[in-house]
This record gives sequence, C-alpha cells and structure tokens, in this order.
Amino acid sequence: MLKGIDPLLTPELLMHLCAMGHGEWVAVVDANFTADFLSLGKPVVRLPGHSLARVSGAVLSVLPLAADVLQPAAFMRVCASAADHRTAAQQAVVDLMVAEGFKPEQVEPVERYAFYERIKGCSLIVQSGEGTAYGNALFCKGVILV
Repeated sequence: MLKGIDPLLTPELLMHLCAMGHGEWVAVVDANFTADFLSLGKPVVRLPGHSLARVSGAVLSVLPLAADVLQPAAFMRVCASAADHRTAAQQAVVDLMVAEGFKPEQVEPVERYAFYERIKGCSLIVQSGEGTAYGNALFCKGVILV
C-alpha cells in the first residue's frame, strides 16, 4: 500500500498513467465497451465493479489535466440526443471536471462513432464496471510544474 494513493489505482494502472506524456489521452470506458478491439494493442486496464465516476475520480486524483487544451475532457454523446443532454454517469464526469477547476463547457460531448475514432489515439484504456449506456470518457494529460 502507498500512503495517499487511491486504493483503486493498481500498480499496473499507475505505471501506465505515469508513462503517459502531456497531451496524451486516457479513455475510461464502460463495461460494455469493446476495449480489446479498439485498443489496437495499447494497454487495457480493467477495474470491474466500479462506476465511471469512481474510476474517473481515481484517475483524476493523480492525473493532471491539460490546461492548454480547450476541452481536456470528453464523453460519448447519446445518439440522437440534444447537445446538452447528459446521462447521470456523464454528468458525474462533468462534476469531476468542475471540481478540478474546469468549466462544464470544457467537457466535450463527442458523437459515438467520432468517439470510437478518438479512442484509437488514446495511450491507455481503463475499463470500468459502469453498466449504463454511453458511460465513456476521455481525459487529456497535462503537465506538473515543479
């Protein structure tokens, strides 16, 4: 055990998050997401039994978000829905971003198939146990200034 580290963050997950550089993206996806197919050989870390909000919160507890990106977070938009529609899981991601000091409009709703395309550019996929549809998010890593 490590002091001050969320116990949900496994050594494998911490290793992959640490290895990411600024400007790289991590995807936190739901239990039904085709992670292995879309990973294109990139790491997939599974955290079954945990919600999108719980896994995203754990990841954001150690991952600095990019301040130089207009929208450093995104979620998969529900097909044929209004642009401002959010599921409870998606709203939880927006709430986490607000808690990090970002504005709600800095979380981009991304159309389903465009989201799949963006996954291909991610450095890491973290598969949660989120059971609701469209429970998928993206986060862009920023820098830590020392």
